[in-house]
Amino acid sequence: MLKVGLTGGLASGKSFVGRALAERGCYLIKADDIGREVMAPGGEAFDAVVREFGQEILAPDGSIDRKRLAARVFDDPQRLAALNRLVHPPVIRRQDRMMEEIGARDPHAIVVSEAAVMIEAGSHRRMDKLILAVCTEEQQLERAAERGGLSRAEALARIRRQMPLEEKRRYADYVIDTSGAEAETLRQVEEVYNLLQSLS
Repeated sequence: MLKVGLTGGLASGKSFVGRALAERGCYLIKADDIGREVMAPGGEAFDAVVREFGQEILAPDGSIDRKRLAARVFDDPQRLAALNRLVHPPVIRRQDRMMEEIGARDPHAIVVSEAAVMIEAGSHRRMDKLILAVCTEEQQLERAAERGGLSRAEALARIRRQMPLEEKRRYADYVIDTSGAEAETLRQVEEVYNLLQSLS
């Protein structure tokens, strides 16, 4: 089994790359989805996150309102670090369990773990290879606005808090530039997929 990390910045195209790799036969594990699950009521991190950040982060249905939580942590590095300390360990445990199950079923599997802060969290070191999705900062801002939910100022603030894409390049085995046409991004995905297949 080949463990592959997939990362990038906010709206840099990593989800598009992840879907394209899954369509080619890779197993895709999305850390953001697991993060939602561990913070859902009954999830491994739910009680600890509510204890740390207070009842005010809860929605009327008793679940954690991610927007309220984000408003509390994203301008405060210490609070963000506290949130990561509570959420990352159960996410990593679930990822490991999923990878073990996939490896048992398919020893030649290529398992792609997609996560925004993989390098910052140090979890890239658990991977055999690392793919980085990049585009221009202006494109990140445009894409974040198109998705909705973030103003240009909020998107820029998040980008500024993440490790710069240029710095992330130093850690990457493969860089996929998503700034051009979809067909060009898919050509690069195909190239990287063929290289990963030769390793698995």
